[in-house]
Amino acid sequence: MDYKDYYKALGVEKNATTDQIKKAYRKLARQYHPDVNPNDPEAERKFKEVNEANEVLSDPEKRSKYDQLGADWQRYQQAGAGGAGAGGGGFDWSQYAQGGGEDPFGRADFSDFFGNIFGGMGGGRAGGTRARAGQDYQAELTLTLAEAYQGGPRTITVNGKNLRLTVKPGVEDGQTIRLRNQGGPGQNGGPAGSLYLTFRIEPDPRYARTGNDLTQEVPVSIYKAALGGEQVVDTLSGGVKIKIKPETQNDTRLRLRGKGFPVYDQPGQFGDLYLRLTLALPQQLTDQEKDLFRQLAGLRSEQ
Repeated sequence: MDYKDYYKALGVEKNATTDQIKKAYRKLARQYHPDVNPNDPEAERKFKEVNEANEVLSDPEKRSKYDQLGADWQRYQQAGAGGAGAGGGGFDWSQYAQGGGEDPFGRADFSDFFGNIFGGMGGGRAGGTRARAGQDYQAELTLTLAEAYQGGPRTITVNGKNLRLTVKPGVEDGQTIRLRNQGGPGQNGGPAGSLYLTFRIEPDPRYARTGNDLTQEVPVSIYKAALGGEQVVDTLSGGVKIKIKPETQNDTRLRLRGKGFPVYDQPGQFGDLYLRLTLALPQQLTDQEKDLFRQLAGLRSEQ
């Protein structure tokens, strides 16, 4: 594409919702992830492209600014990153600069935003040498399911440098985030590269995760299943007391709303926890217990 069309990079329409953008990004990030495509430069390029597109389109403020300029970005590149107001090219960007009308970006982030969009093109020369962004780094952070549920501060080491970050609750296995300016140093005044951090979530024998929902197997004694009662179930947010109805059958399923996994980047929202009740048969029966079972079977004509 002639200019960086972030909607096209993610394969979504310009009126796409935040959820549609997030879904498209996750699908493409997994498809082009370097671990899935080792030694594939094209896949690596695509991976960086979709991460950059998601960085802008998933942020309402940045997306609004991107939408304001639209096709003018293509004219900016064709003009050689200069323009009449910058001493070359033929497109006057002074309308977006101080004193040339309303600045849709604000002076504080105008140069930073365009520097990241166009890789430091134009105005990024020092002594006739083009400014270049630093190398992008890639790293992985392994979390337990409980740690992914809770989130919180973590420290990782990348190229000998300790980096402290806060993990948002609800991250998924294989999810990648971009940490700007945490990559290699820039050259000739260019910005530092980015760090692409991929999360790896360790399997938990207690739970199966599907999106933001969890499934848990809960053993129930045959006595409690037959007569009913209460039972405490461990969840990631603490113990919960559930009621077992009399004559509960094996493989009965219960749903605990809001006891699943936190929804990423949406504080206060949670998936559901599904309980699968399985009958736990008694073992090593005594002679008296066996006799009682025989009496029960006789009462029900099952012998």
